[in-house]
Amino acid sequence: MPLWDRIAELLRLPEHGAGAPSIEAIETTLTDGYTAALAIDAERWRIEQRLGNATDPKEIARLSKRLETAEGDLTELRSLLRSLHARARALRRAA
Repeated sequence: MPLWDRIAELLRLPEHGAGAPSIEAIETTLTDGYTAALAIDAERWRIEQRLGNATDPKEIARLSKRLETAEGDLTELRSLLRSLHARARALRRAA
C-alpha cells in the first residue's frame, strides 16, 4: 500500500478501542513518512539546481513542472504527517 494511503488509513481508524492502530504501527509509518519527506525535499533541491542552470525553454518548463509536483507532494505529505503525529501524541498521553 502506498505511503499516503497507509497514513490516510491510520487516520481513518478509531483513535481508541477496537480497531484502533497500535502506537508501533503509527510510529513506523511516521518514520517512513519522514524518510519520504526528506527524499522529496532532496529531489526538490536537485531540481532547483538543474533549473538554475537550464537554458532550454522546454527543459525549464519540464523542470518547473517537476518542481511544482514535488512541492505539492511535500505539502500534502507534511500535512498528513502532522495529523498522524498528533494522533501518536494523543495515544502516548492516553497510555
